[in-house]
Amino acid sequence: MPAGLLPVMAHDLGVDEGIIGQFISVWALGTVVVTVPAITYTQGFRRKPLLLGALAGLVLANAVTAVSSDVVISLVSRFVGGAFTGILWGMLAAYGRRISPANRGGLALAVVATGAPVGFALGTPLGSFVGGVFDWRWSFAGLSALGIVLVGVVAVVVPGLPGQLSTHRQPLRRVFLLPGIPIVLLVIFVWMVGHNTIYTYIAPFLRDSGSGLTPDLVLLVYGVASIGGVIVTALVIDHHPRLLLQASIAAFIIAAAVLVAEHASPVAVLLAAGLWGLAFGGASPQLQSALSIAGGAQSDLANAFLPVAFNLAIFAAGVVGAVLLGLSGGLILGVFMGVLGAIAFVLTVVGRTTFSARG
Repeated sequence: MPAGLLPVMAHDLGVDEGIIGQFISVWALGTVVVTVPAITYTQGFRRKPLLLGALAGLVLANAVTAVSSDVVISLVSRFVGGAFTGILWGMLAAYGRRISPANRGGLALAVVATGAPVGFALGTPLGSFVGGVFDWRWSFAGLSALGIVLVGVVAVVVPGLPGQLSTHRQPLRRVFLLPGIPIVLLVIFVWMVGHNTIYTYIAPFLRDSGSGLTPDLVLLVYGVASIGGVIVTALVIDHHPRLLLQASIAAFIIAAAVLVAEHASPVAVLLAAGLWGLAFGGASPQLQSALSIAGGAQSDLANAFLPVAFNLAIFAAGVVGAVLLGLSGGLILGVFMGVLGAIAFVLTVVGRTTFSARG
């Protein structure tokens, strides 16, 4: 949400945009610090009460952000919200696979992961619009209201599942070192840094590009296209996982090149945003699937590493993006996006056996 509200939040709270960028970084830090210990501790908990508790915590954190006028309190609320989000991300992949047919695990993850690009397609630009027309606080209040509705729906609709038996659990370090898991986590981190640096600071990038486009429009195009990325992923992931991942990263690199080379053209920037969304929309299910397959019976704990890697990257992107903006302005973010995408692509070649596995 802060990515689309940087200017208005900064103005209202009397701070610069780099500080508001840290709203995203501390959210990520909360996820990094809490996820693995929380998922480790709660392996034996029944899944549905854990899901409901994490959602309730997220509702409360967003409500505090909506009413707070103190930057420190707001940052603390983002940290807490990130912590509860980490618990959600750490359990949802395995939850989705366990209530689905065994031979359609990749498709199940794609369905579960559809929420993220729909959120990007609707939530971020809608939040930006509401914040621009009314007040940014209404955006976060709306998230809390939707969260309350979601808690009710989950309570009625979602099936319950038992936790993992203690006899089936392995030590955290052993799970982390299972073959394939480190290389998947490295791809997640590198690709996410490349993505989130420019996503977080899209407003300064567009301001310096000379295209005249607004963040809400660009993020809307990105979000709608990312739904297409999930659809493509759902169709292909159970058959050609490595080819799909490499094609996605290649499209991501091309989008970065267009953003840099044609930054002043509104049409080119919107086309690049669409390609960017198409490329990155399926990233989560693609990487979660690889992580789940590598984790095997320990997929719950293996997937706890995913939000940690994602959010370490988000934290790093918030800090690195602020530094890059201070040194070179917004356009350098497109270059950084392309370079990190290229590194991620090389890593998929190095770990080709891992990314070829099917679940």
